[in-house]
Amino acid sequence: MRILVVSDSHGDAYAIRQAINEQPSAKIMFFLGDGERDVEFAENTTDIYIHKVKGNCDFASSLPAYVVDEVNSVRIYATHGYVERVKYGTSLLRQYAADNKAAIALYGHTHIPDTTYSDGIWLVNPGSIRMGEYAVIDITDKGVMPILMKLK
Repeated sequence: MRILVVSDSHGDAYAIRQAINEQPSAKIMFFLGDGERDVEFAENTTDIYIHKVKGNCDFASSLPAYVVDEVNSVRIYATHGYVERVKYGTSLLRQYAADNKAAIALYGHTHIPDTTYSDGIWLVNPGSIRMGEYAVIDITDKGVMPILMKLK
């Protein structure tokens, strides 16, 4: 199963749509905030299932601060990251993911793409889709493989 992960579109709905088009095998997408209206636009033009969380720039949003889902028996904690204060480190993010028994923690907010395996948890920041950055995660019977991508 391929998962698409995007964050921080900040007004660039086209970039989200482009990432969806570049990953036709992805059936699930996580949008990690800061562009709620952008993802709503993209959502209306695709059949991919989209999990959405609010970012610190999504004013008056009714979206949750985080979601937890299970994909192919792998538990995923997804958040924007401002609540977990990821600009100051990822220890709180790791703790929240562990508390939710997640094997993957997705976050944005910093606009810095990163994949780190720490304490049994993959930490994945796709960067900013507005800057052409996103991530995919392949979950297979062999394990979890996060991959940082750039828009073509």
